[in-house]
Amino acid sequence: MPVPYPFADLPLARQLERTEARANAAFVTSRARLQPDSGATWQEVAGAYAMFDGVGSPLTQTFGLGLFEAVTDEHLQQLEEFFGSRGAEVFHEISPLAGPSLLARLAERGYRPVEVSSVLFRPTELAVAPSAHPDSGLRVRQTGRDEARLWARTAAEGWCSEAPDLVDFMLELGEISAGADQVFCFLAEKDGQPIAAGSLSLGEGVALLAGASTVPEGRKLGAQRALLEARLRFAAEQGYPLAMIATEPGSASQRNAERQGFRIAYTRTKWHRV
Repeated sequence: MPVPYPFADLPLARQLERTEARANAAFVTSRARLQPDSGATWQEVAGAYAMFDGVGSPLTQTFGLGLFEAVTDEHLQQLEEFFGSRGAEVFHEISPLAGPSLLARLAERGYRPVEVSSVLFRPTELAVAPSAHPDSGLRVRQTGRDEARLWARTAAEGWCSEAPDLVDFMLELGEISAGADQVFCFLAEKDGQPIAAGSLSLGEGVALLAGASTVPEGRKLGAQRALLEARLRFAAEQGYPLAMIATEPGSASQRNAERQGFRIAYTRTKWHRV
């Protein structure tokens, strides 16, 4: 019997956005613990999570605005003061299920859309499509807390060919992420050497898949498929029936996710106060 997909409705949007919000809040809490002088913090306003991870950090923004409560000008003012008092610009990640009235209110306050992303989901128990380049020598394992540096270095090396200027940033990001609560990191190894990294965060009955990266010499061996399968199996064993991922619309990442059974729940828009 086919594994059922839930409807892409408001309850699902609340699950997905709260899952990503909690994952980001866990990251911010991890940074605050590892780097006390960073000022990293977060708070909840009108059901939305507002994260400050430093000026210019892609995590400095909100998730879930408008999905849990009707948003007033007072709520927006509170959020703007949260970011502004820390010298940060204001960004809100908005699901279309928050409704058009919120978009109109944001436009009235000087916000403009600056980015879109596809939010995809699938049941964790759905089978993963076989790799076109299977390698029986691959081994996937969950890493321990004492291997945060190894996991972060592998993830950063995987990004070096696409964004060499972000390697140091990704290395720091990986180490902080590996120490966050409810974040589980995995490595794919070939002949005992790590060649790919991936992670997942658990929350709201949903596993958020992130951190997917393969070192250049380890590509086309099926490492990412193996990592995906291992993470989905882990999530199902923990009692989480759904998985989610966010990608650039129409990207190779989105196509790969769709090949592995993910469906688009909605296209999300990031709004910036200019």
